[in-house]
Amino acid sequence: MSFLEFLSALFGWIYTLSWSLSFYSQPLLNIRRKSTSGTTVDFPFINTIGFIAYLIYNTVFYSSPVIRHQYALRNNDHTPTVAVNDIVFAAHAFVVCAVLTTQYFFPAIWGFDRAPGTKPSRLILGVATGSFAAVAIIIFVVLSMPPDADPKVSWAWLDVVYTISYVKLLITLVKYVPQLVYNFRNRSTKGWSIGQILLDFLGGILSIAQLAIDSYLQGDWSGITGNPVKFALGNVSMLYDLVFMAQHYVIYRDDGSAKDGEGDSLLERGEVRRRLD
Repeated sequence: MSFLEFLSALFGWIYTLSWSLSFYSQPLLNIRRKSTSGTTVDFPFINTIGFIAYLIYNTVFYSSPVIRHQYALRNNDHTPTVAVNDIVFAAHAFVVCAVLTTQYFFPAIWGFDRAPGTKPSRLILGVATGSFAAVAIIIFVVLSMPPDADPKVSWAWLDVVYTISYVKLLITLVKYVPQLVYNFRNRSTKGWSIGQILLDFLGGILSIAQLAIDSYLQGDWSGITGNPVKFALGNVSMLYDLVFMAQHYVIYRDDGSAKDGEGDSLLERGEVRRRLD
C-alpha cells in the first residue's frame, strides 16, 4: 500500500467517524434538555429519507456487478469510488436519524413535552413526495426499454441508482433550510446542537480530500464526475455549516443574558411557532 492509498483509507475512516459522531449530538442534547424546542422535525425526518437513498446508492455501487459494469461502460472502464466506510456510514446515519425523528413524532416515549415544530413543513413533505415519484418514474422508464438496449447510451439501472443519489443530493440542498429560517426568525440557536455542525464540517473536508486522492490514484478525474453526489455532498454541507457557525458564534451568540433566558422559556412553552411552511 502506497502512502496516498494509506492516506485515503485514513481520511475515509476519520470522516466516517466524524460524521457518525455528529448524529449523536442533537438527540443527546434533546435528552439533556428533555425537549426538542428550538428545533423542528424537518431536519431529522428528511435526513432519514436521504440516508435510505444514500445507503442504497453506496451498497449497489459497491456490490452490484450489473451496476459496476454499466458504470465502467460510461466512465472509461473505471470502477466507482465507493468504499466500505461509505456503506457503514450510511447505514449508521439512517438508524440514528430514525431514532432522532421519534423524539419529535413520539415525544411521550422519551419523557418530553410536545414542543413546536413536530410536524413536517409543506416544503419538506413536498421534497419527500417528489423524490419518491422521481425514482418511480425512472424505474418505469428503465423497465420499458428493450432487452437488447445498450446501457452505455440508453436508459439503464445505473440511471435509477443515479436518480436515487440525486434524491440524497436534493435533500442535502434543502434539509438545513427550515432550521436556518427557524433560527433566524427566533433570533437564537438555542436547542440546536453546534457540535453536530463542527463534526460535519470536519467530515466534509476529509470526504472531499479522500475523493480527490482516489481520483488521482486512478489517473482519471471521472472519480469526481462519475460520483457527483459524494463530491457535492461535502461542499454543500460545509457551506451550510459555515452559516450555522456564523449564527451560533457571531449573529446570535449566547451570552447568558436575561433576554436569552426569556427566549428559551418561550420556546419551552411552545409560544414561538415560527417555522418554514
